[in-house]
Amino acid sequence: MAHRDIPTYRNPVARYVLLGIGWLSVALGVIGIFLPVLPTTPFLLLAAACFVRSSRRFYDWLVTHPRLGPWFRDYLEGNGIPLKAKIYAIATMWLSIGVSCWLVPLFWARVGMLISASLVTLYILRQRTLPTR
Repeated sequence: MAHRDIPTYRNPVARYVLLGIGWLSVALGVIGIFLPVLPTTPFLLLAAACFVRSSRRFYDWLVTHPRLGPWFRDYLEGNGIPLKAKIYAIATMWLSIGVSCWLVPLFWARVGMLISASLVTLYILRQRTLPTR
């Protein structure tokens, strides 16, 4: 389904909440470019999802942005994820999960983090790998 087929919310409260979450996600995504602990692509994908329902103008700005758009545009278009990005995402995720498991003494929390990381890893590995250009 093209983004033009997705209706925007008419309720102003819902639109403003989505705009707020979208801009917060953009900010966290930009910070994530510089801090390896924060994942850039998921935040930018969340921002795109919020903007597509609240503001076509901000959605178009985000996906065509020369610096931010390439982080996730290929994924949105169904072309895949670059191999380098897959490796980076999985490695940084497992590094942060490992540190978190070491710091958090609760067994159930560790199990939850490990299950979550395993599922995200499977999801990333199952995505099409973007051919090198």
